[in-house]
Amino acid sequence: MINEHKSYRYALSVVNGDINAPKYVILQCQDFLNIANGKSDKYIIDQAKVNLIDTLLKLMNMAKGLNSGDTVYNSIAGFQSFFIIAILCTVHRDNINRRRYETAILEICRKNGKTWLIGIIFLLLFLLEPKFSKFYSVAPDGSLSREVKEAIKETIAVSPALAGNGQIKSKFKIRRDDIECLVNSNKYIPLNYSTSRLDGKLPSVFLVDETGALPNPYAIEAMRSGQLTILNKLGCVISTKYPTFNNPFEDEVSYAKKVLDRTVVDDKVFALLYEPDNTKDWMTDDKILEQANPLALEVPEIMESLLSKRQVAIEVSSKRENFVTKHCNIIYQGIGTESYIDVSDLQECKVDKINWSGRNVYIGLDLSLTTDNTSYSMVALDKQTGHILADSYAFIPEDRIEDKIKSEREDYYEHIKSGKCFACEGPTVSYNFIENMIMEIEEKFDVRIMGIGYDRSNCLSTAQKLEAQGLPCTMVRQHSDTLHPPTKLLQEYILNKQFEYEENKLLEVNFQNAKVTEDTNLRKYVNKKKSNGKVDMVVSLINAIYVLQQEELLNDNFVFQFA
Repeated sequence: MINEHKSYRYALSVVNGDINAPKYVILQCQDFLNIANGKSDKYIIDQAKVNLIDTLLKLMNMAKGLNSGDTVYNSIAGFQSFFIIAILCTVHRDNINRRRYETAILEICRKNGKTWLIGIIFLLLFLLEPKFSKFYSVAPDGSLSREVKEAIKETIAVSPALAGNGQIKSKFKIRRDDIECLVNSNKYIPLNYSTSRLDGKLPSVFLVDETGALPNPYAIEAMRSGQLTILNKLGCVISTKYPTFNNPFEDEVSYAKKVLDRTVVDDKVFALLYEPDNTKDWMTDDKILEQANPLALEVPEIMESLLSKRQVAIEVSSKRENFVTKHCNIIYQGIGTESYIDVSDLQECKVDKINWSGRNVYIGLDLSLTTDNTSYSMVALDKQTGHILADSYAFIPEDRIEDKIKSEREDYYEHIKSGKCFACEGPTVSYNFIENMIMEIEEKFDVRIMGIGYDRSNCLSTAQKLEAQGLPCTMVRQHSDTLHPPTKLLQEYILNKQFEYEENKLLEVNFQNAKVTEDTNLRKYVNKKKSNGKVDMVVSLINAIYVLQQEELLNDNFVFQFA
């Protein structure tokens, strides 16, 4: 019975608190238990399929590791069994031939057997899916994609029931570019990532591995679009965290969290998100390692290794990003380094809508070379709440979009769709276009421009034109003695949740890229050369904050009291 199965026992231990698991894993386990215990009117666990899978796992052997030579059935970890049974055996109550889940998301740290797990799932599907089914894996590069092929190949090689022997014929044919199941002509093909050549496939099942390293969601969407005519389609999206929050995997994780929180209704998504609830105390909190590394709870040697690696990361700052990101599943934002602001702190300041009508606003400009990104930002001080309100826009040359997507690994087409980025026709950014937009701000937003802060470089002509239109302009000296106060002020307002901005992923990316440098007097400023990418929106925001600070917060004639 299912309540005696390893998968059920794992889910029950998680929900009861016997296994330390993060919030969203608990929610997914509870959903599974509700179905397994017969509390769902729509879904059940197919016990016959569970039994069949167990039988097949007993025919597969471990190729390597601590349990080398033993069966997969005996060696599989609780969370791995749960993942397999949940996605393959949860079916519609009124049609047990139709699986519930079409998307399976696994967010887990390195060295937790995720590639091996997907290899086992592909092997099961080789034998369970209808004839002539096609399975594909896609990863950021060919070597990563072939990792799954190697895992399948190794398991077949050490499993006589699959590889055959003197009396049993092999069930599989392994070629350079694919693996075929000879029983039913099902075929697995590893693919290299491409920005345009993944369409036209008809995958019954696909895997996108190391999704966090992909520049855009094209691979996922290309695979999904090819499944439109498949009844029991399945897409596995797996990855560890990466040092960038703005990647296709984070979008998948964000959506899965909404599903588990029940703010979005989507019965077709299954997600095991092993990211710790506490993301701050990685140096001292062992629970972070436990929640991010479920295999370490069953294999003590892994936990010993993680504790050793953590100590090294504490002592050696250059080791921290890799450890915190890859072994704690936390997007590392430079704790104790030169990173400006943790993006998670910034995101807590995001609001649905800002009402700009009737406000006094300050504009900041960062006009770089016409072939590069430029930006303007608008800020205002809300006198009722004491919050700084902000909005930022970027401008790029239309003819360089494709080059920028490749070099920066940033999907500018999506940012343009959001309305926070504008593509200027031709190979250069049009200053005239930006100047016209600024001149239209007062009418468009129903505000009054009180001041415009600009960097002298590349902006003198623009400032002169704006002043000719009656808009007061202030040159913001790009030196630490001038930039430190607004840089510090912006940071404090964000950390104190006294900052507001609307949805703006490109601004978040700019904050993620931003690195600060200290001068000999410990004054900090955003250093473009040391930053990890484009920071023009942060720089224009700081220029706007400078003028606001000078005109209102430091003005003796300005009276203001926080609410």
